[in-house]
Amino acid sequence: MLVLKGIKEPEIVEAIACREGLALAQDIQVTRVRLACNNANVISSINQGSNGVYGQIVMEIQEESKSLESVEFIHERRSTNIDAHRIARSSLYEDEGRHVWFLYPPYGVCNSYAEAS
Repeated sequence: MLVLKGIKEPEIVEAIACREGLALAQDIQVTRVRLACNNANVISSINQGSNGVYGQIVMEIQEESKSLESVEFIHERRSTNIDAHRIARSSLYEDEGRHVWFLYPPYGVCNSYAEAS
């Protein structure tokens, strides 16, 4: 999870989150990626190109996507992406920067996985 301070535009934050997701895929050497975002404007900008407020981020995403075998950016409604919403809400209480967990997510995050175990 990446915690940012001072960015108040939801679309900019969503675009940065897409860039972070793509960077994570590259870090763990995944070559086929389907990245979901609950902001349709961000997905449209990534898929079609954009020179708007977050155009530079979109350009970075498009350039980094070229190094992967397959990348698909899709819109997913917030109601179907409960874990991502919980992670975002939990970030309100974290310090600025990157936060990573490998085995056990913070309490209240990814409960559907924990309950299935």
